[in-house]
This record gives sequence, structure tokens and C-alpha cells, in this order.
Amino acid sequence: MLIAFSVAPSGGESDSVAVAVADAVRVVRESGLPYETTSMFTTVEVEDWDRGMAVVKQAVEAVQAHAPRVSLVLKADIRPGHQGQLSAKVDRINRLLDG
Repeated sequence: MLIAFSVAPSGGESDSVAVAVADAVRVVRESGLPYETTSMFTTVEVEDWDRGMAVVKQAVEAVQAHAPRVSLVLKADIRPGHQGQLSAKVDRINRLLDG
């Protein structure tokens, strides 16, 4: 399962969200799960809902420490029995583009 999420503080004292977002990504990094961070989302690959939602919840709590309000956007690709999709999906597209 791939879970892409974006978590950001709202209502804080600064327009910059970099410190809060870095704290959320640190949670993901320390989880040991395969992940990728882009300019808009962090995507983690997990085997089950419980593990994935626990990491998302911890990331939200990390951002919550910075602001009284938090925005969360979440998207999941639920495909039991498939692993390594964090890179495999992109590899398939690149092969089509290159070939």
C-alpha cells in the first residue's frame, strides 16, 4: 500500500512551514519505512493500514507542536500483494517514455 500525504501547520506565527514539515518528514524517516518526499507530498510504502496510519498520525502530531491548527491531505493506493511500488510505478512509466 502506498500512502501519500501532505501535512502543514495553519494559524502559526510564520508563513514558512519548512520547520514543521521537516519534523513530520523526520517521523517518516525514523519509522524505517520506504518513503519519498517531493515538494508537495511524502509517500510511504506500508504493508497494512495500522502501520501506515500510525506514521501519518505521528507526523500530524509533530506538526501540531508548531501550530494550533493542522491541514492533512491523504491519498492511498491499496493493492494487496504488491511491494516495491514506490519505485516500480515510476519505472513502468519511464520504460514507456523511453521505449
